Amino acid sequence: MDLGDREAVADLRTFLARARAIDPTGAVRLQAVGPVLALYVCVLRPRMLGEGTPTVLGMRAMPLARAADVDTTVPMASVVDRLARLADDGTLLDIPPSSVHVPWAAVTPPRGPWTGVGEVSGEVLAAAAAAGMAEVAAMVPEQPGAAMVDGARAAVWGREVDGVQRLPAGVAFAAEALGFLRATESMAMFESGPWLRISSPRGHVLCRVPGSRRTS
Repeated sequence: MDLGDREAVADLRTFLARARAIDPTGAVRLQAVGPVLALYVCVLRPRMLGEGTPTVLGMRAMPLARAADVDTTVPMASVVDRLARLADDGTLLDIPPSSVHVPWAAVTPPRGPWTGVGEVSGEVLAAAAAAGMAEVAAMVPEQPGAAMVDGARAAVWGREVDGVQRLPAGVAFAAEALGFLRATESMAMFESGPWLRISSPRGHVLCRVPGSRRTS
């Protein structure tokens, strides 16, 4: 795929670096339709049936210099390695040949229609992210088991952002961790069925709202 220019290459490197800081062994879904590439990463997901952690995905979209038809999920590390090997003026990204199967990639967010439901204050989102990270850190001991970590994340990131109906705090965490959030700017909020999305010029966070939160 031809990313077109070095700015797009640098942008992709930054996005994946932030995503790997959340999950160093994570995967990225590459979905190219015509001249647009969408990249999805998973920030949060339930680890077991009935867990309260929402499925939260980060997404960046960027134009391609040439149309492509791609839909594959690969290790983030493989894409990062290929970006590192590009020449100074290189923009052609080879698709890693080995795909991976991860549960979240099978849950495809809708392309639309999305209905606008207002805006969310960046200050409110930043406060929710900071408070949640502090709370998770306080709940988890130095050498926690996986069950304890998952329980803490579900308790904190599954509850609603203060004053914002249906929006899990995990969405605020994702927007902060992926660099999409500015405290001085609001993010637009949209819904489509059981999915919510908040968007800024820097990217999108999509969340499949748990069944107990859905509206009729």
